[in-house]
Amino acid sequence: MRNKLTILLLAVILMVNITGCRQTKYEKHSDSFFGSFDTYTAIVGYTQSEKEFETYFNLINSRFAELHKLYDKYNTYDGINNIKTINDNAGIKPVKVEKEIIDLILFSKEWYSKTNGKVNIALGPVLEIWHDYFVDAQYDPGNTGIPSMEKLKAASLLTDINKVIIDEENRTVFLKEKGMSLDVGAVAKGFATEIVAREVEEAGFVSGILSPGGNIRVIGQPMDGVRQRWGIGIQDPDKPVVNDVENTLDIIYINDASVVSSGDYQRYYIHDGKRIHHIIDPDTLMPGDNFRSVTVVAEDAGIADYLSTALFLLSYEEGLTLVENLEGIEAVWVMPDKTIRFSDGMKSMLRSQGATATTE
Repeated sequence: MRNKLTILLLAVILMVNITGCRQTKYEKHSDSFFGSFDTYTAIVGYTQSEKEFETYFNLINSRFAELHKLYDKYNTYDGINNIKTINDNAGIKPVKVEKEIIDLILFSKEWYSKTNGKVNIALGPVLEIWHDYFVDAQYDPGNTGIPSMEKLKAASLLTDINKVIIDEENRTVFLKEKGMSLDVGAVAKGFATEIVAREVEEAGFVSGILSPGGNIRVIGQPMDGVRQRWGIGIQDPDKPVVNDVENTLDIIYINDASVVSSGDYQRYYIHDGKRIHHIIDPDTLMPGDNFRSVTVVAEDAGIADYLSTALFLLSYEEGLTLVENLEGIEAVWVMPDKTIRFSDGMKSMLRSQGATATTE
């Protein structure tokens, strides 16, 4: 009788385990949308049903749309005070804004001091000048130019980040001088990605990738029963963006982290045979030319986005020192000749150094 009960108990346990496995079987789903942050956003996820994935996808899509409106510097929206509203009221009055804007500006000011001022969200007046040249080059590639240094220097007089005044209690932002303007393009997409990732995780999304314009944020590990880590490619700056291993310089394997790259190949035009890209150094007021690209790995997508720009503009020695002094941050530098350098902690993540998707 005891043996029969033992066998029956084992059978019950086995059935529970089998049922549990069936209930927790994950399927891969993917979808995408365009518009938020003026880019294509791809979502991949492992869920127990397509309906579950659609629920998370719709949450992600709608939240990105909301944050895009808040961080937009070009357009106004009914009932919303956004970055454009703040800029329109420079030197006039403080503007009451949502907490997401306050948090973004506080974050940007904090990291400004940590990165020798290499990423300045108050650089708007300078970046507006450059923006016009990029637009002109887009519509007439045969008639390009670059701004005069005299014009850029005059605009730089209105870029003091200390004159961006935040009243946390009343939730207002005030630009002290008329003509000042914020440009959060170097950080807003990553900052928004981190907000969305945390919220969708809280909603129950346990395995997936958010990829707005290449700002990669992975959640959990791939639930395919094979891999323990996600593999994220470092793009070859001279090759197109496609899912082809031949177009990657290396692969980074991660879980619960973000990978963000900044490079001279993302937005540029050719002038007098030289590539003019969009990452402007606040010290020289010209595009940085130290690297082809810099890729940062960090748990927080906002930090990864901010630092990828900062490291692109710092020298390799300055950037490496900064990374070594920051906990949980690793980086890869693609030099002008496309050789690769990386921080010590990155070695365990790179395919070229022996890392794989099937090892922790």
